[in-house]
Amino acid sequence: MLMSYEESLKILHSHIKTYEKIEKIAITECLGRILANDIKADKNQPEFLTSAMDGYAIKFEDQEKPLKILGITSAGKMPEFKVLNGTCVKTFTGSLMSEGSDTLVPIENIRIENNTLYIEKKVSKGFAVREIGENYKKDEILLKKGTKLNYSEIALLAELGFFHISVFIKPIVGILSSGSEIKDLGEALENPAQIRSSNHIAIANLAKKLNCDTRVFPLLKDDEKATFSTLKSALQSCDILVTTGGVSMGDFDFLKKAIQEYELIINKADIKPGRHIKIAKMNEKFIIALPGFPYSAMVMFNLYVREILNAWLLQPKDYICKAFLQGVYKKKTSHLEFVACNIEFKNGRILVNLEGKKEGSSAIINNLNNKAALMIAPKECEILENESLVDIVFMP
Repeated sequence: MLMSYEESLKILHSHIKTYEKIEKIAITECLGRILANDIKADKNQPEFLTSAMDGYAIKFEDQEKPLKILGITSAGKMPEFKVLNGTCVKTFTGSLMSEGSDTLVPIENIRIENNTLYIEKKVSKGFAVREIGENYKKDEILLKKGTKLNYSEIALLAELGFFHISVFIKPIVGILSSGSEIKDLGEALENPAQIRSSNHIAIANLAKKLNCDTRVFPLLKDDEKATFSTLKSALQSCDILVTTGGVSMGDFDFLKKAIQEYELIINKADIKPGRHIKIAKMNEKFIIALPGFPYSAMVMFNLYVREILNAWLLQPKDYICKAFLQGVYKKKTSHLEFVACNIEFKNGRILVNLEGKKEGSSAIINNLNNKAALMIAPKECEILENESLVDIVFMP
C-alpha cells in the first residue's frame, strides 16, 4: 500500500536538520537573499523630535501671539536655539525640533513682518512633528531571521548603518537527468525515438527561483555501472541532488537501484503525478529521484524539494490557498491528484479553471505555461463540481 502524501511529508520533515550555512555579503549584493539572523534597532529612530515639513517650530500655546524668529535650523545641523514663549525657529523638513518647541506651523499658514511671525491658520498640538521612535524603538526586532530581503528591507539595513549582513548561503541543487533516449542542448537527434532533454533546464530554473545555486551534470545514459558511480560523484558537490528518470519499473531504470545504496526514506507515494518518487539521504544531503516526464518532474520538485528548501531557509508555506472551481473536473485516477490549472482573480474571489489544459500523460510541459498553478483533487472524491472550493498550490 502506497503511503499518503501527508505521511510522506511527515517523514521528510523528520529528516530535515537545521541549515547552518551562513556567509556575510555587502547589502548592495543581498537583493533576494535570506537573512540568517534577527536585526534589532540599536537606537530610537528618530532619536529626537523631528520636523515632517518646512515651517516654524513653536510652543503650541503661542499660536495667538506674534512670535520673534530666533533663527534657522536646517537639516543635518543640531539646533542652536531654545524656543521660549513668544519665540520660534524656522525649521526645514528633516530638521530636529528646537528645545522647548512641540509643534510645527507650516509656511503656508503664516505671514512675516519685521522678523516677526504671525500665525493666520492654527494647527493642532504636535502638528508635523515626528515623535521619538516613530519608525522604531531601541531593541525592537525589525527583521526576523528568514526574511527574504527586498528593496525595502535593504533600505532599512542601510538606514541602520549596516554594510555587510549575514545571509544563508544558497543551497546547491544538483540536477542529473537520465535516459539514453534524451539528448542535450545543441545535440542532434539521431532518430525520431530520441527527444531533447528539458528536465535539467526546468529543475535548474525552479531551484534558482527558490534561492539556490545549481550544478547541472552531464546527461546520464542507461548504464548500471555509470549510474552508481555518477550518483556518488554528483552528490559530493551539492546539498540536494535531484535526478529525473530511471525510477519506474523499466528494465533500464537503474537509478531506483542505485539510490538504495543510501538511506531510503521515501519509496513511492499515493499521488498523481509522480507516485514512483524516491527520496534518500546521505548524512545531511538529500537525493530526490523524480520521474522522467517533464510535467511530473516539475510538479514533484515543487511538492518535495521546495519543502526541504523552505525548512532550511525558514520560508513560510504561503503558496497554498483556496479557490472556486469554474467547471467540473472528473478525476482520472484513485490517487491524490495535482492538476495544472489557471488562476483568475475576479470580484474579490480566486477562481480556478482548466481551460486550455490538455489531458494525457505527465509529459505535457505546456500545461504549466502562463503561470499555471496546481489544483488538488482529493483522493477520496471522484468528481469536483462547479463552484467547488478547492486547494491550489502556486508554483514558484
